[in-house]
Amino acid sequence: MKLASAILLAAISCAPFAMAAEPTEKDAISMVEKGAAFMKANSQAEMIKRINAKDADYVQGPLYLTMRDSKGVILANPVNAAMIGKDLVDVPDADGKLFRRAILELAKAKGKGWVDYKFKNPTSGKVEDKTTYIYKVGEVTLEAGIYKK
Repeated sequence: MKLASAILLAAISCAPFAMAAEPTEKDAISMVEKGAAFMKANSQAEMIKRINAKDADYVQGPLYLTMRDSKGVILANPVNAAMIGKDLVDVPDADGKLFRRAILELAKAKGKGWVDYKFKNPTSGKVEDKTTYIYKVGEVTLEAGIYKK
């Protein structure tokens, strides 16, 4: 009986986390715009520090903010520090799409918008459809993406 009670208690205590809603396109836009406002009010260097320090405003579960320069070099990434300083523009997704190049082209042409591609979801471990909202601020692009369901 004690084991059954412990299992039930564990299930109940974890329920809020299991039931948490997946981030939406609206959440991605909000995070990017919040980052852009912060950066405009402060500085690019301060924004990089906040992102890389995993500030709760810019890392919310599977939704997080990244920054790349106008050439495609990653300047800030709170979930994969190994990517910082890397130029992965010519590395395609699972379908061969040069999505990072598409991000740079969209930033240059329109300043903001969505780019769709395939990416390995760290939660599932599978390559899934992802869409990322990008917003150009000065010479950098802020980005936040969600996995499509």
